[in-house]
Amino acid sequence: MKGFPLLRQSCLIALLTLSGTVLSAEQNQALDLDSLQPTRDQVIASLNTVELLRRHHYNRIRLDDALSAQIYDTYIKQLDPQRSLFTQQDIDAFAGNRLRFDDLLKAGDLSVGFAMHKRQLQRVQQRLAFTLDLIDNKLDTLDFSSDQEILVDREDAPWAADEQALEQLWRAQAKDEVLRLKLAGKDMAGIKELLGKRYRGQQIRINQTRSEDLFQSYINAMAQVYDPHTQYLSPENAENFDINMSLSLEGIGAVLQSDNEYTRIVRLVPAGPAQRSQQLATSDKIVGVAQGDDDMVDVVGWRLDEVVKLIRGPKGSPVRLEVIPASNPPGDLTSRIVHLTREAVKLEDQAAKSSIININEQGHDYHIGVIEVPGFYIDFKAYRQGDPEYRSTTRDVRRLLGELSKQNVDGIVLDLRNNGGGSLQEATELTGLFIDQGPTVQVRDSQGQVQQLDDPEAGITYNGPLAVLVNRLSASASEIFAGAMQDYGRALVIGESTFGKGTVQSIQPLNHGELKLTLAKFYRVSGQSTQHRGVVPDISYPSLLDSKEIGESALPHAMPWDTIAPARFRASSQLQPFITQLQKLHEARAAKDPDFIYTLARINLDAEIRAQQTVPLNEAKRKQRQEDYESRLLTLENQRLTARGEEPLTSLENQDPLLDSNHAEDEKDTSEDDAFLVETSHILLDLLQLEHQVATVD
Repeated sequence: MKGFPLLRQSCLIALLTLSGTVLSAEQNQALDLDSLQPTRDQVIASLNTVELLRRHHYNRIRLDDALSAQIYDTYIKQLDPQRSLFTQQDIDAFAGNRLRFDDLLKAGDLSVGFAMHKRQLQRVQQRLAFTLDLIDNKLDTLDFSSDQEILVDREDAPWAADEQALEQLWRAQAKDEVLRLKLAGKDMAGIKELLGKRYRGQQIRINQTRSEDLFQSYINAMAQVYDPHTQYLSPENAENFDINMSLSLEGIGAVLQSDNEYTRIVRLVPAGPAQRSQQLATSDKIVGVAQGDDDMVDVVGWRLDEVVKLIRGPKGSPVRLEVIPASNPPGDLTSRIVHLTREAVKLEDQAAKSSIININEQGHDYHIGVIEVPGFYIDFKAYRQGDPEYRSTTRDVRRLLGELSKQNVDGIVLDLRNNGGGSLQEATELTGLFIDQGPTVQVRDSQGQVQQLDDPEAGITYNGPLAVLVNRLSASASEIFAGAMQDYGRALVIGESTFGKGTVQSIQPLNHGELKLTLAKFYRVSGQSTQHRGVVPDISYPSLLDSKEIGESALPHAMPWDTIAPARFRASSQLQPFITQLQKLHEARAAKDPDFIYTLARINLDAEIRAQQTVPLNEAKRKQRQEDYESRLLTLENQRLTARGEEPLTSLENQDPLLDSNHAEDEKDTSEDDAFLVETSHILLDLLQLEHQVATVD
């Protein structure tokens, strides 16, 4: 099989570069649904995709009636994720094809898939026309004093019985949108202008729909029932895909994904403009984009590729993003403007870096070295040219270990939080700095054959106390390294369960576009998969990231966790006997730590808010619900500040306290301001003292 392995967390779009597009007069013309027909190239590409999946996908799933039903369900959900477009009558008309997709795809017959998508486009056109008429002519008829409520999530709601019921739903959804904007501080004139532009813009973009859009949607409904990382890429999207590994890319440095009508930030690229701005976070929603000083363009309801085109721009050019923070309470559309300058994300910006945390315990000064590893990078070009000074994660960490050792640190923390992965070679070589020799990871292919990757070099660069700090956004190569450290007993793994992506993809060229295909699976030397479950830490920290929303386990059709035979390896040491005592010491400190107390309280509060299945369309009730949430949030924050001996706040000032470390404007912040990093240092010192006690007894 040709292609290259992809170890990064899979998303639709990663870095954003190049230039935006301007809508032409032709693109504004009404959409001719009859013109949307499969091309010969698309038919051939569909047959090639079916054959590649049959022959080479890791799961070896048969394309039969059972899979046809899954494709059908996936396609329906893809076309109408919130069940707000199709009626029950539409679904009844589609249902006869539920068990036919396998036969149709094997025959290269795309007609049914296209027909279903065209019905969706027709419903979208009807909804836009209905909503625009309401906004332009009937906005003053909306009653915000009734007891009407609307479902927060309609994913499993009943289908509207008919078109009349559908229009009632559309009216309620428009009312909800108007109310959200009112509570965000906009007046009715501004709301009318904003929503008018938004929906007219969506009409323009619907009129731009091409045959390629229908084909990509249909084929991906098939591809993604195999697993969420198997994906058809159109020629245009294929051109945008290979952008993660060179580390010399121009853009804002953000991984984006569609989230119903919004564009959501999935991850910030280390050292990119978005991360360095300290104004953006995972799950923030981008609702507007502006070039320089131009007017803000509302992008709610836009296709992801169109949002990307608007954000793209040349190096050094400014772009403004209007963002709804993920920290807002549900239903709160209050936004902020983020100013960024597009630029290259260079290798040296993403390089590992070190710092020292100083801790005084019982009158004794301790020094813990911290090495932050943003990604598993390597300068492939310099490496292939034989440059002896080429940059890589392993080389940089080896140098930093030497520098910290000269400063007589008592232990070292490797910080892999938000590390989305990178080079498999680097994950293996970095492991080799902390073990003598032995296997680092196992790779099992679709034939069941297992390949073992090894650290070939004898010797250990650092053999002192070690902790690896991870979170939910530590993925792929990060999980391979953390898993190896845990299996060898070489380091404590501390933090959150990691992302859980333990599969290998390869790009397969087609006659038309490309197929990203899952062909192997990673396993730790212990035989455990990193897939789905991730690496479970020895000592866990609380997290506001909802594992039901973020991580491999949150993705539909994610491949399961399983095990294979363990590799032959010798553990460096035994840390397991100390875990229970370390956990007790950690919990005792956390029970008194203002930041840990606050985090747990926020988790409970946000879980309570997420559990609310409906929101009122009554303005007074909605406003009261929002004020209650903000009041409780302010109370929690002031409890935290008071416990730290700081002045309480009179308002939150649109800032999420939990994200202060991410959004802080003070560039003087150090590792000692990071509560989780400091606590990890304490745990490492606990380990050092427990090991010393055992050695003394022996």
